[in-house]
Amino acid sequence: MSASKIVCRVGPAKDEKGEIIVTTKSGGLGTSTVSFKLLKPERIGILDQSAVWVDEMNYYDMRTDRNKGLSPLSLRPSNPLGIDIDKGKIPQKDMEMTFPGMSGDFTSENFSATWYLMENHSGTSFEQLKISANNLKKQANKKNEGSLAYVKGGLSTFFEAQDALAAIHQRLESDGTERVEGSMTQRLENILNRASDTADTLFQEVLGRKDKADSTRNALNVLQRFKFLFNLPLNIERNIQKGDYDVVINDYEKAKSLFGSTEVPVFKKVYAEVETRINSLRTLLLEKLLQTPSTLHDQKRYIRYLSDLHAPGDPAWQCIYAQHKWILQLMQTCRDEFINGQRVGVGALEQEGDTRSSALSRLGHYSSLKRGGSLRTPRPSTWRFETPQQVQFVEKLSDVVIGQLPNFWKLWISYVNGSLFSETGEKSGQVEKSKKNARQRQNDFKKMIEEVTHRLVRLIRGALLTGTLPPHEQSLYGGWENKADLTGHWMTQIIHTVRSCHEALSMLEIPNDLLQVLQDLLVDLRVQCLVVTLLTTTEDIKRLAEKEDWVVDNEGITSLPSQFEQCIIQMLQSLKEPMEIKPGEINVLQVDQVQDQAAELSVKIMRVFVNCLDHLSTKTDAEINATLNVAMDLSSPERFSGVQDESRPTAEQRLLIILSNCQYLERHTFLNLADHFEKHGFTGTEKITRVSVEAVRELDRKLFDAYIERRADPIAGALEPGIYAGYFDWRDCQAPTGVRNYLKEALVNIIAVHAEVFTVSKDLVPRVLSQIVESVADEMCRLMQCVSSFSKNGALQARLEICALKDAICAYLNSKSLVNFKYALDTLPQLQSGADKKLLEELLNKFKSSMQLQLTCFQPSSVQPIKR
Repeated sequence: MSASKIVCRVGPAKDEKGEIIVTTKSGGLGTSTVSFKLLKPERIGILDQSAVWVDEMNYYDMRTDRNKGLSPLSLRPSNPLGIDIDKGKIPQKDMEMTFPGMSGDFTSENFSATWYLMENHSGTSFEQLKISANNLKKQANKKNEGSLAYVKGGLSTFFEAQDALAAIHQRLESDGTERVEGSMTQRLENILNRASDTADTLFQEVLGRKDKADSTRNALNVLQRFKFLFNLPLNIERNIQKGDYDVVINDYEKAKSLFGSTEVPVFKKVYAEVETRINSLRTLLLEKLLQTPSTLHDQKRYIRYLSDLHAPGDPAWQCIYAQHKWILQLMQTCRDEFINGQRVGVGALEQEGDTRSSALSRLGHYSSLKRGGSLRTPRPSTWRFETPQQVQFVEKLSDVVIGQLPNFWKLWISYVNGSLFSETGEKSGQVEKSKKNARQRQNDFKKMIEEVTHRLVRLIRGALLTGTLPPHEQSLYGGWENKADLTGHWMTQIIHTVRSCHEALSMLEIPNDLLQVLQDLLVDLRVQCLVVTLLTTTEDIKRLAEKEDWVVDNEGITSLPSQFEQCIIQMLQSLKEPMEIKPGEINVLQVDQVQDQAAELSVKIMRVFVNCLDHLSTKTDAEINATLNVAMDLSSPERFSGVQDESRPTAEQRLLIILSNCQYLERHTFLNLADHFEKHGFTGTEKITRVSVEAVRELDRKLFDAYIERRADPIAGALEPGIYAGYFDWRDCQAPTGVRNYLKEALVNIIAVHAEVFTVSKDLVPRVLSQIVESVADEMCRLMQCVSSFSKNGALQARLEICALKDAICAYLNSKSLVNFKYALDTLPQLQSGADKKLLEELLNKFKSSMQLQLTCFQPSSVQPIKR
């Protein structure tokens, strides 16, 4: 209407006002600050000007009454009263409420004159209305008079027609009825036929075009009315390409309800096209459903689509079956790639990447699994090159199972409870059918889960415990023979991985009987870890001998016992995690067979260390020099050594050091280790301790005897040559003037042994010296008993030397030594005179005085009592 006013015709609307949305030619959306007002449309006459097309269907209906014989124009006088129309301002709604069921249109059957006057002449005066009423009456009379005048004016014409018809009748009668051929009626018929043919010739083309136009119009009306069906095949194609499957399904359901049972050929043909495309869509959706890998969301979506499309068979079960095969294939592919030496870095096995965002912190963080993560924690970039293949394989295999099995299980649960087909939980035939199918297939799905868990266990056993598989399965799941054996540390990591995997599967509420094989595997892995750790520790203990530096501390021991103890403690600490009893697990250390095996291997470790000490005692000086490459810190007040020749101990010093270590092992180390074994749940610690103590005592006796033999025999062997040096004879000798040098030399040698032992361990001094003294006393007793007779001076000299020796080493006399000295003295003649006794006492005091410094080391206050 103007730059600021737009009037348009709209469809049916209830609201009087609404928002105006402006769309520009470029496709953008404009804004409008005003709203539109809905006005009641006025009826537009046939001859009224209109800017829009007006549906004329109503007027066609009016023309169908053939009996009226009136022109359509006469039905709609524009102003019957003949005065200016003044539209009132009374709202249409108020008029409808005032005159219910009536109409202001005078062509309507429910015409109300009052409504018409209020609407069109509300401002007209009563006088004008009276004039208009008189005019209306005159018009009605004129119509009647006009019709009568029309008849009067044409009366002569009617008479002429009557005369013509009468003449024709007479002429026909005069011609006679026998003259058929050539009669007037015949000629009239021919004339009429020619007129008809001429008319047909004139109007054939026009009538044909009219028929064709009517046919086209009817076809267009059908297409317009049923355009949804005719456009549906193309719309289905387009929506499938865009992935709008929901739209396709809704359109299909609508078409099926409207035209599914139609008998109209054209509709049947188009609907057949729709069915063809829907079949293609079913095939496409089934392919997408069975495609792997796929997410649980996509699987549910495609299953729901196929259900809505009434696809044949059971797509949900087909998907479950396909996923089951896919998981098994992934697991086997994982094993094959590792066996063939390929790094698992491409394909489906690396879906989550190798950043270890979650498959093991591992699986105690089960929330990460719900986000679709993996089983791993962040690791350095060198992890692949430092970690054994079997460990990488188990972790990757666990990632595969944990990455796939939860969605697989959830898909089954959705299948069982019917939520695959109904998110809101309402019951339907499809939901009930799903539940029924699920109940029938419970055993089949249980076998699927069993197959997955059994395959997982067999693959892990094939990599780590091949011997536990039947022979026919070893070739299928084994093949790891050329890979390095795993240590206890790596076995612990594997146990951690398998435990996390079991924990994650348990949190899915998978029945425990389906996961029992994992529990059995964990038992075997824990036992294997225990055995491997004990065996590895045994090998480590064997190499401890190479670390012996022969440096003793102020307690007379080297670092070897401490290293041994630390090695065992570290071993027990490493076994803490695998031996820990998780929920649902058993204590493998309570299994009789495992108890015996663990105790046997523990005893073997102890014996191996004792054998290491034995081996060290038998090493030659050359071997010691070759292996002793540890510099000693002689400046430290805590460490000191009597070792000569640039810190390289002699064979005798090594014996003493090992003896001191044995003594420390028996008194401290083995007892401490027994406590640690008990603390970590090991049984049979009494046997371990008993066997260990027996072994170390046996070695102690062996080494002690070897040392005594090396030190005592030279001292005892030098007595006889010393006694009889210079052709000394007990039967012919001078009066004694003091203790002879051989005895002093023997005491000095004993002092040297004391110094050697004291330098290593104070605790060993009494034990060693008492044995040395026993050997010397035995030799003296033998020598005295071998003398056939003594002179007076000889008896005095012998008594002086025996008493001097006995008094000097009295602190180290044992029962055998005392007996030998007693036998030796009893062999001598008794002293008769007081002068001899006095002389003996003087000479003894002189001896003790002259050797006081040397004999100080033999004083009891300088040694500690033996604790064993």
